Parts: sequence; C-alpha cells; structure tokens
Amino acid sequence: MTAEPYVPEDADLDTLREAVHTCRGCPLYRDATQAVFGAGPSTARLVLVGEQPGDREDIEGEPFVGPAGRILDKALTEAGLTRDDVYVTNAVKHFKFQRADRGKPRIHKTPGRTEVVACAPWLVAEVTRIDPDLLVCLGATAAKSIHGPAFRITQDRGRIIPAATGPFEGRRTLATTHPSAVLRARDDRDEVYAGLVADLRIAAEA
Repeated sequence: MTAEPYVPEDADLDTLREAVHTCRGCPLYRDATQAVFGAGPSTARLVLVGEQPGDREDIEGEPFVGPAGRILDKALTEAGLTRDDVYVTNAVKHFKFQRADRGKPRIHKTPGRTEVVACAPWLVAEVTRIDPDLLVCLGATAAKSIHGPAFRITQDRGRIIPAATGPFEGRRTLATTHPSAVLRARDDRDEVYAGLVADLRIAAEA
C-alpha cells in the first residue's frame, strides 16, 4: 500500500490539496468522509505535523478545527505564534475511527505503521514544497512518521534534532505532546498544557 501513485510530481500545494481526494493508497478512504490536507502559508517557517484528522476535521475538511485545534491555537498564542504563522497538517490524511453511538463523535483509533507509511508521500510532498526551517511533531505518531518507529518522545521531547534517516533526513525537528493529550489529562492537565506551550516557545525561538 502506498499513496505514491496518487501524488502528482512537482505540483504546488493547491494542486496537491485537490489530488489528495483521489487517494486510494490505503483502506482508510473507504470510511472517511473526505481526505484532510494541510493548511497554512506556503512560506511558513514552521510545519506542525499531527497524527490524523479527528471527527470534526473529517466533517469540515480542514486540519485542527476540533477541540484539539482550539487547544493548539491557544498554545500557539501563548508561545508568541498564530495559526497564520505556521502550516499545520497530519501524518495520515484520512480519519481512522470506531463507530460511536448515534449523535456522538466517532471514536479515534491510532493509525497503524502500515497506514502511516502508505500516506507518507503526501507529507513528503507538503514539506518539500514548503521547505520549512523546523518540523514540529505533535505526538508519537507524527514523530515516528518523521523519525521512524523506534523514536520515543519521552527521550527527545522538546529538543531540536535532525531527522537521521528516511525522506526527512537532515531536517530539523522538535517533538512535543499532541494537543489532544491536554484534553485527555485529568489531574495534571495544567502541567501537560504548560509543557506543550514551552515546547512551542522553543520552536518559535528556533
């Protein structure tokens, strides 16, 4: 499985955004409402990579527009950035989920390694077109999509390090918590959020 045949060569971001809706590189397209491509300026110096679209993103067709997106926007502001300063996207472009009770949001399922690898040509195309100074990996799935499956956020979170292998080799990266982790946190929610803001400040200064 791979999205490579569906990714037009030498296309600009607008062309890629249209082409992603034709992708059949993995089975996730069958149940998702639509593919969700990245959004933001083509001149962005920071590219933020999340895991996959969520329930709201799948419906609206834009990245980070649900509850986690609101957390991200707030954290970016506290870090001295705005959504207009960054390009946001996901490692996987279709929503993987479990069915939920009628009227409730569908339940997120973590994409598997096969799906992440299959979708990688889209992320490679985005990053190549934008050529940012820094890739910010939001969460473990995003970090592993850049660094490979052996990467551990617990060891390298908040540090600016180059990707060592694969199509992103040599690019500067910073791994941090996904904003959804703030929503899932209970007693330590303030601490988790503060860590996200601190890491985004490092990215902004870089």
